[in-house]
Amino acid sequence: MRRRTFDVLFTAGGLALAVLLLLAGGLLTWAHGFVTDQVTTQLTQQQIFFPPKGEATADPAIGPFINKYAGQQLVTGEQARAFADHYIAVHLKESGGGLTYSELSNKSRANPNDTELAGQVQSAFRGETLRGLLLNAYAFGKMGQIALIAAIASFIGAGVLLLLSLLGFVHLRRVDPDEEILTVSPRRPTPVTV
Repeated sequence: MRRRTFDVLFTAGGLALAVLLLLAGGLLTWAHGFVTDQVTTQLTQQQIFFPPKGEATADPAIGPFINKYAGQQLVTGEQARAFADHYIAVHLKESGGGLTYSELSNKSRANPNDTELAGQVQSAFRGETLRGLLLNAYAFGKMGQIALIAAIASFIGAGVLLLLSLLGFVHLRRVDPDEEILTVSPRRPTPVTV
């Protein structure tokens, strides 16, 4: 194969891959923007606010995670995770005596006349539902962040491949058109001794 043909194939392949990475980077950037906008829009509509610093956040299982957002509206995935894992979860554990909704529900069915237990079941159901929804918002927010990182990596890869392709085109001008590469030299016959 001629060296020039080999170089043209690799240079064109690098250029095509760079274009593909640019398209992927564009789509990943769009995905990041879409997911981030959806998470913020949905959380904003819920009108959830962090409690101010004070008695509600004095618990060491709550304060260190919640106080940095004190008084703010919950609008990001990270905030949703903090609220779900360090505010709702702690209060659910306290109000349900450490039992989950499923465990409380089983106890309530065994004692259908216990109204206090029925109230705990309703509180646990509502709290665990809200907690699950907030953790889904956190997960989608994290996917948006991953899409942004992948977009940046795609753009960097595209830039490197574009640079290498340009260098390949410069190299093409310097290659002797008759130079061969990857040629197989003919095998010499092995002498036979008798």
